[in-house]
Amino acid sequence: MKKIKVLLLSDDIRVMSGIGTMSRAFVMGTLDKYDWVQVAGAMKHPEQGKVIDFSSEAQKESGVADASVKLYPVDGYGSQQVLRDVIELEKPDAILHFTDPRFWDWLYAMEHEVRQQIPIMYYNIWDDLPFPHWNEPFYDCCDSLIAISKQTYNINKEVCRRKPRIEGLDLTYVPHGIDETMFTPVDQSAKEFLDFKSKVLSGKEYDFVALFNSRNITRKHPADLISAFAKFASDLPEVDSKKVALVLHTDPVDQNGTDLYAVAKNLAPNVNVIFSSGKMDAKSLNYLYNMADVMCNPSSAEGFGLTHMEAMMSGTPTIASVIGGLQDQMGFVSNGEPLSVKDFTASIPSNSTGLISTDHGPWVYPLWPQITLQGSPKTPYIYDSRVSTKSIVAGLSYWYKKSSQIRSESGLIGRKWAIKNGFTSKSMCAEMIKSIDGCLKYWQPRQQFELIDTNKNSVTYKSGVLI
Repeated sequence: MKKIKVLLLSDDIRVMSGIGTMSRAFVMGTLDKYDWVQVAGAMKHPEQGKVIDFSSEAQKESGVADASVKLYPVDGYGSQQVLRDVIELEKPDAILHFTDPRFWDWLYAMEHEVRQQIPIMYYNIWDDLPFPHWNEPFYDCCDSLIAISKQTYNINKEVCRRKPRIEGLDLTYVPHGIDETMFTPVDQSAKEFLDFKSKVLSGKEYDFVALFNSRNITRKHPADLISAFAKFASDLPEVDSKKVALVLHTDPVDQNGTDLYAVAKNLAPNVNVIFSSGKMDAKSLNYLYNMADVMCNPSSAEGFGLTHMEAMMSGTPTIASVIGGLQDQMGFVSNGEPLSVKDFTASIPSNSTGLISTDHGPWVYPLWPQITLQGSPKTPYIYDSRVSTKSIVAGLSYWYKKSSQIRSESGLIGRKWAIKNGFTSKSMCAEMIKSIDGCLKYWQPRQQFELIDTNKNSVTYKSGVLI
């Protein structure tokens, strides 16, 4: 039986970005079900214009003997002509695109043409509220919306008014999943692990290590974390302050962020701030999470928070902002039951205020944000859900005061919870298959022409503003 062929529009699956990493994960996890073709995006792609048959590598990685993956590298995310050429050559059964909708204006402009032949599915995320009504035309261009977070699921449901979504059919929830065999607790006495730890910490021993593993960009707020860690360390007796360290695995200087060397030198001059830069493979990243006593994510915007879930799978407790997809990873419960997509509503579209629940899992210290508005011409209003330095200090102090045994036990509870609640690669791929198959089963091709009654009343929107 011939397999379904899906055309993926996203970051090149060989690129170590969050989009690229997760694209690779669901491609590799569904090769027994689908053949994949990708318009493989990257900035200044060195292989632009080439065609890469990635099938043999995919077969080795996945163990699927008839795996088929073909890449069409492009600079950026492609163009209408590239898409037309690839559709003509590959004749895919469906398109799946994945990342910020603002990168896909050219795709939405040709959606009527494309959807006469094949459906367009969108694996989507939106960082924050209020409801982004300017996204409705983008959502309307898609035959299926696959939401990465519960908050995004609710946004898709509430924003789509001209074309209401049928939950479970053309609106589904598929959170990112992590390979729990790749990110897992390790033997802390193993020589390879100890050698790695010694290298990162320059041979020094610390009683407490906090970790930041994200890009040095404004919304991740690594400078706030450095400032908070300096305050946390200064509150300790001098002898104890010398035994705590903050490790930042990031580029210390980034034009999209700041100069963290200067921040550490001037705002934390007597504090152990350690920089780790350069790419790490999954095994090394797992060691990095395992050597940390706590993982810190003080972001003000986070669609999912991939490194947070990687740390959880590694058995490391966390400090994180109650925003975006991070909310889904904190084990919030209401009336004894885990929060579901139905707990997010038009009147309470986020738990960042704690209005849905403040009862969270023991593996996380939640950072409740202070909410203000910002915007841009393309996104006129969006919350800047920024946490205070004071709250980060409180989170660091909370975990520092716990014994290493309690921290370890708390982290393991988080790992077990994540596996049970579907945050594994296997669960993600299973749900992705359901979403793709569901779309293909019920999809109806667009007609060549569509008549629109311009006399109909306009849609009235609910505000979606948090109380």
